[in-house]
Amino acid sequence: MLGIIGGTGLTALDNLNISKRLIVRTPYGEPSQPLVFGEINGKEVVFLARHGGGHTIPPHAVNYRANIWALHSVGVCDLLAVATVGGIAATLKPGDIVLPNQILDYTYGRSNTYHDGIELPVRHIDFTQPYSQAMRERCLKAAADIGDGLIDGGVYASVQGPRLETAAEINRYERDGATIVGMTGMPEAVLARELGVSYAAICPVANFAAGRGDSAQSIQFEQVMPLLQQTMDKVRAVIAHYLSEHDGAAS
Repeated sequence: MLGIIGGTGLTALDNLNISKRLIVRTPYGEPSQPLVFGEINGKEVVFLARHGGGHTIPPHAVNYRANIWALHSVGVCDLLAVATVGGIAATLKPGDIVLPNQILDYTYGRSNTYHDGIELPVRHIDFTQPYSQAMRERCLKAAADIGDGLIDGGVYASVQGPRLETAAEINRYERDGATIVGMTGMPEAVLARELGVSYAAICPVANFAAGRGDSAQSIQFEQVMPLLQQTMDKVRAVIAHYLSEHDGAAS
């Protein structure tokens, strides 16, 4: 079964025919909201808004362990995460949609593993390729089939938030190899890996990162929302086609 995590700009799936909502208790507390079950194109889907239905939970306070555990506990084996980002690379502009293939973790103080010797024994997982290549290929094909191309590949810099970055920080991330920046990519990706859930991220570019493009002076987030909503319509269409064309689990 496919799970979908929505971020900024995607607190609900308009094309989801809802069948039920389920409150899930986990060993790690409560997830951001009750899980929303339904169908898209006749395929069962479970949806979770990362920041809660009212977008009230900031990135550093999201209970990532509870979110991923809850989705896994109801049978989610593939997980598509929608994560809004800022564009660092000069080739990126607001309205683009990036399908990252690598990640850099700059977060701190977040509960980032199930294998901490408390609930589960210590275990060192391989994280060489943080995103499922099979899921990435399916997303690329789905987008191509409907004429909405995704940018294949990118390095996601996952930062702490909730503040936006300084121009100097963005320069540092770019020197490290990052092409996009967001606040929720970690520990979400690694927690999915620990539970054996295939994971991929679809990243709409909401704005130029600090010191880039139109944000050379400042970023006014309220100004990016109209374009972000248009971009989210494309994301919904990609997800719908992904479901209509593919069955079964990815790897």
